[in-house]
Amino acid sequence: MSLDAIEVITLFVPNLDEVRDFYQRIFAVDIVHQDDVSAVFGFAGTMINLLAEPQAPVLVDPMQIGSISDGPRMLLTILVDDVDAEYERLQSLGVPFLNGPINQPWGRRTAAFADPGGFAWEIAQLTPEK
Repeated sequence: MSLDAIEVITLFVPNLDEVRDFYQRIFAVDIVHQDDVSAVFGFAGTMINLLAEPQAPVLVDPMQIGSISDGPRMLLTILVDDVDAEYERLQSLGVPFLNGPINQPWGRRTAAFADPGGFAWEIAQLTPEK
């Protein structure tokens, strides 16, 4: 057995239609599966599964599902060639940003936003060595 690849990240979403529509509009990636309670998007080798919150307890029992009001507990990062250009494109689509673009001390230029389900996303580009 090998644990060197993440196949699927499942996000428990409060409003499947709203979050699915956001992903289709913002990320422009293919839906690889869709039914009444989920939508799975293909992101270059990793799939993001949006799962309606009422379906989630069976997957994490006995743990409880966190509320959107608890704030983000993870950050998903997408590597891009030009953060500033992608920031402008996403803003033109109405995406409200949490921060950025910012040059980070770990060698990335980043900008972060949240999807309608409350999950934090970051676009990042490598910054040249000084």
